[in-house]
Amino acid sequence: MKKLSYKIVKLLRKNRQKISFAESCTGGLLASSITSISGSSKVFTLGLVTYSNESKIKILKIPKKILIKYGAVSYQTCLYMVKNLNKIFKTSISVSITGIAGPKGGTKKKPVGLVFIGVKKHNKTLVKKFIFKNKKRSSIQRNTVNKALNLILCFIK
Repeated sequence: MKKLSYKIVKLLRKNRQKISFAESCTGGLLASSITSISGSSKVFTLGLVTYSNESKIKILKIPKKILIKYGAVSYQTCLYMVKNLNKIFKTSISVSITGIAGPKGGTKKKPVGLVFIGVKKHNKTLVKKFIFKNKKRSSIQRNTVNKALNLILCFIK
């Protein structure tokens, strides 16, 4: 994780780009991975932990009907999170994460380990779905951050 974070900060600085995050199930772990790197203050603008539906509605302006229809852990919610984060804070790259880190809270349709990661850079937006098999909360959170860092790296290059 540290190597990826270092590489991202270095590339963002080189390209004079800024990044922002809206995290749910990772609880700020993605932001922490970037801010643990010296010099990250030049590229890291904002990290929100929008854990509750209320914060998703009030801060990220996600329509209540989207959360009711699709749930907080869905492609649609993740897409709204990343797009609205980008509207609120116009950084070069915006990232959103929502998922079920467990060990409870999963269902057959939405099992523990289900995570959506959204990345937006200019007009390109990607939302990817992951299902992590290791059901330990800390493992799901770390794996999610690693996937997010890899996606960010692809968007920077």
